[in-house]
Amino acid sequence: MESEMSNPQPLEEEKYDMSGSRLSLTLCVTKARKGSEEDMDALKRMFHHLKFESTMKSNPTAEQFLEELDKFQQTIDDWEEPVSCAFVVLMAHGEEGLLEGEDEKMVRLEDLFEVLNNKNCKALRGKPKVYIIQACRGEHRDLGEEMGGDQVAMIRKNHPQTIPTYTDTMHIYSTVEGHLSYRHEDNGSGFIQTLTDVFINKRGPITELLEEVTRRMADTEVIQEGKPRKVNPEVQSTLRKQLILQ
Repeated sequence: MESEMSNPQPLEEEKYDMSGSRLSLTLCVTKARKGSEEDMDALKRMFHHLKFESTMKSNPTAEQFLEELDKFQQTIDDWEEPVSCAFVVLMAHGEEGLLEGEDEKMVRLEDLFEVLNNKNCKALRGKPKVYIIQACRGEHRDLGEEMGGDQVAMIRKNHPQTIPTYTDTMHIYSTVEGHLSYRHEDNGSGFIQTLTDVFINKRGPITELLEEVTRRMADTEVIQEGKPRKVNPEVQSTLRKQLILQ
C-alpha cells in the first residue's frame, strides 16, 4: 500500500506584508575597530535602497546598547503608521553570547534580542525582526575542510490561536559559534560588505539572499596571521513566512 507521504505537496508560499513602514537601528563600536566606518556606510546605502527609516549610533557603552534598543522599541510602538519590519545591526568586539561596549563592559545578546520579541514590542507582534551581528563569537580560527555534504532540518507545527514569544525573528551572525570574525582595516568586514551588496543587487526571499551571502563567503579566503582562514555566517530563524525586501 502506497504511503501517504509518497505524494508530497508543494508548500503554499505565504509572504509577510511589507506595505507598512520599515525601521532600522545600527549600533556600532568603531573604537579600536578600524574599517567599521566602511561597514556603516555600506549599511546606510543598503537601508536607503530598501526604504528603511535608519538610525545609526556610534560607540555605545554596554548600557547604551540596551538603552538604544529600548528607545527603538518605544519608537516602533509609537510609530503613526503600521510597521512592517525592523532590522537591528550590532557591531562590536564580542564573544559567544556577549558584545563589548565602548566602555569595554559586556552586554548579553539575549537581553538585546528580548526587547523586540512578540511579548515586549506589540507593534512588531507577528512582524519580521532581523538582527545582524558582526562580532567574534570565540577564538577559534577556521582553516577550512575538504568539501562535504549539506544538512537541512525542518520542524513544522499547527496554527495555534496565540503566537509564540520568539517567532518572526532572524539572527544573522557574521561567524559560527565559537569562532573569530574578521574585519579589514580599510575595506570593512567581508560579511557586512558581502551582505549589503547582495541585499542591494539581488531580489528574492531573505533566506535565499543569505544563501548567496554564505556561498560568496565560503568561496573567499581571509589571510590572517599570514595564513588563509575561512569564515561563514550563521543564520538562526523563526520566520513563519517569506520575507521579501524588494
